[in-house]
Amino acid sequence: MRVVVSCIPQAGHIGPLLPLAEAFVAQGDALVFASGPDAEAAVVQHGLEFRQVGPAFGQWYDDLRSRTRGLPGDGLPPNRVEHYFLPRLFGEIGAAVMIDGLIDVCRTVDAELLVFDPLVFAGPLAASVVGARGVQQTVGVLVHPDVTQLVTDAVSPLWREFDRDVPPAAGMYEGVTVAVCPPSLDPLAADRPGIIHMRPVPEPVSPADSISALPGGDAPAVYVTLGTFSNNVALFRVLVDALAPVSARFLFTVGRDVDPHHLGPLPANIRVEPFIPQAEVLPHCDAAIHHGGAGTTFGILAHGLPSLVLPQSADNFTIAERVRTAGAAEVLMPGHSEPREIQDALRIVLEDAGYRDAARSLANEIAAMPSPGEVAADLRTDPD
Repeated sequence: MRVVVSCIPQAGHIGPLLPLAEAFVAQGDALVFASGPDAEAAVVQHGLEFRQVGPAFGQWYDDLRSRTRGLPGDGLPPNRVEHYFLPRLFGEIGAAVMIDGLIDVCRTVDAELLVFDPLVFAGPLAASVVGARGVQQTVGVLVHPDVTQLVTDAVSPLWREFDRDVPPAAGMYEGVTVAVCPPSLDPLAADRPGIIHMRPVPEPVSPADSISALPGGDAPAVYVTLGTFSNNVALFRVLVDALAPVSARFLFTVGRDVDPHHLGPLPANIRVEPFIPQAEVLPHCDAAIHHGGAGTTFGILAHGLPSLVLPQSADNFTIAERVRTAGAAEVLMPGHSEPREIQDALRIVLEDAGYRDAARSLANEIAAMPSPGEVAADLRTDPD
């Protein structure tokens, strides 16, 4: 089978689509990965063929900023962030800059299947134009219908340019949707036809004897990260001050674009690294403090770890609320991240066994989800 996989050129969207892409290749399919230039290094590193589609992501944002006075989205309450950015940045701008290149790639390889992430709003249109089967693969929870309606309106002129009427939800659910969120955390998926589930992260492996990045000692070990997009140095500094007196060991990963020295002097119980794959860290940890990004959250839950979530942007707020409702996390919203609040919330997460029990229940749910290999096989043999 000839497959094209496409995602927006951001790390949080590149990584989640790689396992299914690799599974297709492992089963003998011809595959091309299409995205902006920001994605090329990660894709090639995984041995996949890459084709550039559209410009770097920074150009998308610059285009949006040129249309506004002030910073795009500045001043919006958390529950309106997706309502603002998805139709404007990913609908009007992203779909327009990706569509021609994506159609060209699909035609060049004579694609039979086009897999796209939930912010590649050019995906359903490209699949329609070239006659390929379109498959959406989520990276987190399903986008709320109120938001997809705004996106539908935003991309309608683009569909009309190709003599097509835009379908409901901008065409994202016209075919199969591969959902990577544990079903209990994504109630919108329960009523959506065409959903198949796929395990979002590799199965946890047994930990090595030690990991040098963690401070030594017997106190609880806590992983601290804000992902790849929201590495706020000011918030990291607040966390260092808040966690210094806590009787626990902390490993911060601050991202390759942040100089760890900017966090100032570090206490003995805190170690800071630019990046360590979380799959290497989590087997050694008792809890995590993070931003609520989908990939980070699912990886932490797959290891049965409770969390303190400090949501920063986009779908972080939705995911944080879902995990809190499930009983596996405490959540502190922006403006409520003072040192005492952080200390109190972390103490609850570490001391109340109910959080760990809830996280372990979600770990079992994730472990029971089909693997990327199983999903790839299903998509190869069952057009419906």
